[in-house]
Amino acid sequence: MRKSSKKKTKTSKAQKEKRQKEEEERRLREEEEARLQAEKEEQERLHREKKERELELLAIKDRERREGELNELQSLLEQNHAAVTRWKTEAAEMAKWERYMRCDGSPDPAVQRDINTFITLWRDDPEVDHTLVLKQCNIALQLIEELEVLLRDATVPQEAQKYQEAIIQLQELIQHKHHVITEEILKRASESADTNTGNMQVVINGDNITMCLWANICKNPRFNGLNFEEVGLGFELPKQLASRDIAVRILHTRYDHLSSLSRMTHLRIHAPSQRFLAAPGDASEQREEGGDGEANEDESRPQITEEETQSIQDSETRERAASRQTSRTSAQQTQVQTQIEALGAELDSTSCVQLPGDEGVQVVDLTRYTPLCGVFFYDAFILPPQAHHVKGWESRQLLDDGLHAFTYPVETQNPDDSQGFTCVPVGVSVTLPDSVVFLKTPQVARWDAAGKRWRMDGITDISYEETDAKLLLKMDSFQAFVAMQETYANLPLRSWELRPLGENSALFTVSGALISVSITIQGNQCMLLSEQENGLSHLLGKWMSGPALQTAMLNAGINIFVNEHTDKHVGAIKKDPFSEHAAYQQMALFASDCAFSWSKWNAECGAESLVMQACEHQDPDPVPEDSWSLYLLGAQRSQKLEVTERSEAFSTDHYPESEVHSTFIHMLQDSMSAAGIARTRESPHLFVHTVQSLLCATRPLIYS
Repeated sequence: MRKSSKKKTKTSKAQKEKRQKEEEERRLREEEEARLQAEKEEQERLHREKKERELELLAIKDRERREGELNELQSLLEQNHAAVTRWKTEAAEMAKWERYMRCDGSPDPAVQRDINTFITLWRDDPEVDHTLVLKQCNIALQLIEELEVLLRDATVPQEAQKYQEAIIQLQELIQHKHHVITEEILKRASESADTNTGNMQVVINGDNITMCLWANICKNPRFNGLNFEEVGLGFELPKQLASRDIAVRILHTRYDHLSSLSRMTHLRIHAPSQRFLAAPGDASEQREEGGDGEANEDESRPQITEEETQSIQDSETRERAASRQTSRTSAQQTQVQTQIEALGAELDSTSCVQLPGDEGVQVVDLTRYTPLCGVFFYDAFILPPQAHHVKGWESRQLLDDGLHAFTYPVETQNPDDSQGFTCVPVGVSVTLPDSVVFLKTPQVARWDAAGKRWRMDGITDISYEETDAKLLLKMDSFQAFVAMQETYANLPLRSWELRPLGENSALFTVSGALISVSITIQGNQCMLLSEQENGLSHLLGKWMSGPALQTAMLNAGINIFVNEHTDKHVGAIKKDPFSEHAAYQQMALFASDCAFSWSKWNAECGAESLVMQACEHQDPDPVPEDSWSLYLLGAQRSQKLEVTERSEAFSTDHYPESEVHSTFIHMLQDSMSAAGIARTRESPHLFVHTVQSLLCATRPLIYS
């Protein structure tokens, strides 16, 4: 027992000594760690203080040259804006003169009396030959396009109403003339009957329409449909219609007047969005109507007046005013918008108003979907009385009220005939034009004539054969329909890059959510490039103006552009709109010698700042990865960043030994050659304007 007690005492003492030793070691280790941590914190504090002192010195230097840099930027922007304005004025005068000298018999759309005379004479014109009538329709379509431009630029409400009424009258008259030539052909259906089928089948191909007509002359009960293979259109009929005196027409118009009618009918006035930008000199340079008069007057003022500038005594206030002057130079000259030249008169589409009793009705939101390929009118008519030939004489019953639509589903007077009340869907198939790209399976909508809107209900058995671009569907009745695509299916952008190609040209490349495209810019001309040729072959490699290219791309189903409705359907990075617009202005000024690209850190730097990659670049080849530098653009100043695109975390630390500047272009100049800076000062004003317009139309800094 004694030995055991001694052993326990020795063990307990050894353990106690061991614990004491471990505690001492832990204490020493903690003290060492605390000392190292204190040293680290002290080093960080010293480094931070050094950075702060450096930034203080840089800020002082920036304030000393701030006024000069802002004035230089202001001068460059004003010179370019004035040159673009002069060019547009001269171009408008030249277009007006060329319109006057055209002498082709078409009226001047700006003269209401000429338009009214044209409409009256054409309405009363007895001509029924389809070739001559369609030629007149083409003239009317051209007039509608010109009227839409006038409507878009109209500043007086009475003028706008006048143009809108003329557009609607011409659209209705074109549709009436299509009925006239349809009736004329159907009157002589028996004379044009096919020898094999005994029925009439006629195809008319015009510049803007394709019309397929079929007349049921032999009334074969086994007939169930017909394909007009040469134009890719076809239809299917229920059995109960095979013995009826009917005619079927599929009319494909390569334009869409119904959607514009829907927008006019259901138009809702939206307050202008501060996130909606425009390049200076665009057709959208109009003050906001309504609202506070003082606010409107202030927004329309291009810059701070001389008297106001003189009244600013405080130096800090002067700095803020000068900065605001730069960012507002063009952004507040105009009603902030995104579209180049306010292109596309129909881009301000709004959703249809939900009416009482519309529960369950699938009304198309025209801010979310865009109709493509024009409109397919699927109609059935009562076959007009055919001529009888007796002993060399032609006898024909004349109808005073013209062509009659065939009502379907058919109601019979016999209540026992349940088949007469059965609504068997009518089928139709169309081969979609190869001038349109569908990024997803197309949606289909039918026209609700009573509500003047597109609806997606009442359509069944929709199928799409992607290889042949063939669309098949069935509807409850004969109606017009369209193929639609989600307007913003290709947004947000995955990446973007703007780089010079030499000789005052640049390449703007965007990688969308579903398709990537590039646009070459030279002067005021643009050219589309893409690896995807299907649906774009008619556009690729062709030079056209920026507005024309944007319209053509939208019509082809390729949308990389935004408008005031985009925020409802696409997530965007929240940024100050004036800072964003100022960035596009300065990027355009230096686009002839500098490359710009997206940065993942733009989403991390906060709403008041922007981050992008940039560098001087004159080689037409792609920019090497190690040439890029990151820049932080703020409302007050810009700086080059120490972090790179490959850094693990974002930091606003400026690049060592670099300056900070009040403008982005002066920040860029620190890393540019003298020859490069000289090239930017010689950039043609139309090139600068086109680049800026394209950036404002796509807004890559917030939609990527």
